[in-house]
Amino acid sequence: MSVQRNLIAFLVVLGVLVGGTWATVRFATTHLLHQEATATARNWARYLAESVTDLEQIAAGERPSTASAAFFQGTLKAGQVFRYEIFNAQGYSQLVADRKKIGFVDLSEYSADAARSARTGQPVVDTRKATTPEWPAFFGEAYVPVVVNGQTIAIVAAYVDLTERRNAFRGTFLVTAGVLCLLIALSFSVPAIAWYRRTREKQEADRRIRYLAHHDALTGLTNRPRLIEKLDSELRSLATSGRHLAVHFIDIDRFKEVNDTLGHDGGDFLLKTIAERLLTVTRRDDVVARLGGDEFVVVQVDIKEQTDAGEYAKRIVSALSEPIQFCDNTIASTASVGVAMGPTDGNKPERLLKSADLALYKSKSDGRNCIRFFLPEMDAELQARIELEKAIRSAIRDDRFELHYQPVFEMAGHHLLGFEALVRLPAADGTLIPPMVFIPVAEEMRVIDKIGAWVLREACRTAATWPKELTVAVNLSPAQFAAGSVSATVSAALKEAGLTPDRLELEITETLLLGDNEGVMAELAKIKALGVAIVMDDFGTGHSSLSYLWRFPFDKIKIDRSFMGGFDGSDRDAETVVKTIIALGRELNMRVTVEGVETAKQVAFLDQAAADQVQGFFFGRPIPATDIAAGILSDFRQTAAQPLRLLDAQTKLKLVK
Repeated sequence: MSVQRNLIAFLVVLGVLVGGTWATVRFATTHLLHQEATATARNWARYLAESVTDLEQIAAGERPSTASAAFFQGTLKAGQVFRYEIFNAQGYSQLVADRKKIGFVDLSEYSADAARSARTGQPVVDTRKATTPEWPAFFGEAYVPVVVNGQTIAIVAAYVDLTERRNAFRGTFLVTAGVLCLLIALSFSVPAIAWYRRTREKQEADRRIRYLAHHDALTGLTNRPRLIEKLDSELRSLATSGRHLAVHFIDIDRFKEVNDTLGHDGGDFLLKTIAERLLTVTRRDDVVARLGGDEFVVVQVDIKEQTDAGEYAKRIVSALSEPIQFCDNTIASTASVGVAMGPTDGNKPERLLKSADLALYKSKSDGRNCIRFFLPEMDAELQARIELEKAIRSAIRDDRFELHYQPVFEMAGHHLLGFEALVRLPAADGTLIPPMVFIPVAEEMRVIDKIGAWVLREACRTAATWPKELTVAVNLSPAQFAAGSVSATVSAALKEAGLTPDRLELEITETLLLGDNEGVMAELAKIKALGVAIVMDDFGTGHSSLSYLWRFPFDKIKIDRSFMGGFDGSDRDAETVVKTIIALGRELNMRVTVEGVETAKQVAFLDQAAADQVQGFFFGRPIPATDIAAGILSDFRQTAAQPLRLLDAQTKLKLVK
């Protein structure tokens, strides 16, 4: 509206300027014609007064002389003057001379202009259009007093044809006026157009800013601030309607893997496709928002009960699970959904979103690609999660993690080979939080690389105090490879501790090799070049482990504890798999360690299967470094063939049971 008002104001100003220019030109034209008529008529009148010697007598009523009559006829035929009138000093006409005749008037007429000219002694000039067809279309008439010896003896009125002059003036001034108007229009139009375009651009920019203030830039969906506003409005309306609403908190499962494999273009394409599908499956009055990353929220309004929200969430999951084609790749995405009911699970937007987020966290904890509704006990779980995150940050800051060491024995002879370093997190009450609890949280917090670096340094430092025959094994996280050069970190830890590389084993899982294979393989090659052993951990649980065994020369394979966990001597398939892996390792010149050995029956089976190494509660539980007796380890160096006989009763309970 402001642009329209400004445009109208501009047109009015432009019209006034053009109209004023036109009026000025017309005034100038009239003025010049008046001046032209005055000068021409005055000249002719004076010329007549000088040339007609009996002018006084003619004014007194006498006939003109032959010479004067000839003069009148000659000037009327040759010049611009087409009519003369001679008046006496009182302003009454006496003689009229035109191109038809010259003669006295039958009835003298009074002329106010002639009388005024006689009275003032000044010419009286006027221009006018013709009222009779015999006269020129435009002419000027000048009443000029003829003064002799200080007295006016006659008034000569000369009628001058100004038609051609007026047309010439008018044509010239019309062109001039047109050019001036055009110049004025251009001088105003160019900046006006620029101003108009700038105003439109500013308005478009303002509209874009307002749009971005309420919408997500990538998907065009409602953003978080606008979602809060709409959710607040819907919650207020529930107080009077008696209805409910549902907040569906949606997270795309393993979105980071899509970004890692297809790049950000693939990730953005997936997010936009998800947004389009959400808009398609939701109702017109529902609110669809993107909070950032791969998190979306759908507000389902005007529902009766929780079952409505459940069916709605199923439709959302089904729509988002359809494969997505990106270039030559098919993206098989799934979604985890957490649902909170309003106002039951929260009567404020922030509380309701928090409840839905807690339900989403439960959905992801239960394996992803599922739907979970908020339950009150989830608040306690959230508080526990917050306390755990606080403990992790504190332990990183103050080096409060602890390492426990589980022994690894050679199967033949059952003598000690080394220990695996296992990280523990002390809780506020002095108990230890197991890795399976805090490691996934640390990975989500993206601090696992810092923990891993500390574990590596501490394990090397501790192992340096052991006999040189004993090794130490340390687990590496994929996050450590993503954070930087692991080989440089390993080299620095060895150098700092003074530990020889052949005493360090680094264990990796198949997950590490699923992403950037070439980059990881290159880094592993650098570590192996240092003299450090590389171990494939949890072998047998993945889908592609065999393909990596021939692509990279691992030093050891560790069979996952799950094979021993269900082993009771009757599961022929488990026995076959374990024997096959042991045989495979022997063919590839790789040692094989079996984890999770807890019973004598398992030990007997592994002894028969010719396993290389064993690890488990049967041979020893993880213990702090302070419980590994330095004296016993020193004796071990001299009597490695019979280590178990040298252990005192107390140490046996720690290492063997």
